[in-house]
Amino acid sequence: MHLWDPRAHYYPWLCDAKPIPFRYGDYGALRKPYLPADYRADSAAWRVERTVYIEAEWDPRDPRGEMDFIAGLRKQHGMPSVAIAQAWLEAPDCAALLEAHAARGFVRGVRHKPKPGQMDDAAWRAGFARLAPLGLHFELQAPSRQLGEAARLAGDFPATCVVLNHAGLPLAGEIAEWRAALSSLARRENVAVKISGLGNLSDRREAVLAVLEAFGTQRAMFASNYPVDSLRMSFDEIFGGFDEATRALSAQERHALFRDNAVRIYRME
Repeated sequence: MHLWDPRAHYYPWLCDAKPIPFRYGDYGALRKPYLPADYRADSAAWRVERTVYIEAEWDPRDPRGEMDFIAGLRKQHGMPSVAIAQAWLEAPDCAALLEAHAARGFVRGVRHKPKPGQMDDAAWRAGFARLAPLGLHFELQAPSRQLGEAARLAGDFPATCVVLNHAGLPLAGEIAEWRAALSSLARRENVAVKISGLGNLSDRREAVLAVLEAFGTQRAMFASNYPVDSLRMSFDEIFGGFDEATRALSAQERHALFRDNAVRIYRME
């Protein structure tokens, strides 16, 4: 989940007048604060025990400031439970920034969206190599055409956990290619996947089952991607869809997907 306040802080994509290209098209409805009370209202029909905050493309000049903001929300609202921070792994100040993130007791990893070819770049990989020794993992948001790079990266750094965001961003016209890339990446045992961000697909159930076929039920987990996916579906529709798609599974498998895997991977015990 994400939380933000573009009235008080600078998020280029939310604050700049010119919108960025976005997979859901017009995202003007997101250009307003979304805070713990909003999330609790949206998720009210579901028993939410713990929450994982994912960096929200805060001002890239001040990634520490975002975690200051989140620390304040945790103190005031008891949410989120843990956080994934922003970090640019090729940046000159990467080492100091990662150490600062790791020093916060609630930060579990970092995220950014590598450009094509970047996961093979030596400077970028030097930053990536710093994660595991600091107890951090990497959240990867990349489309299926970059998952070959991701598989090489995960294979070269088997001690570093990689969490694939939004199921690898499947596109309606490229499902066969996406499934092949996903299956290849899933062979790396240090990779897990979050099933979320499926708002552009007409058959979300098929995508859920394809991810589970590739990763199994011990390395996959469900996520709302709220409030971003509110542009396509309500919270109830998202999790109702996950519920319907997994009814043939055992209670233990469903617990793993809805709760237990996230608790383990994000170390929320």
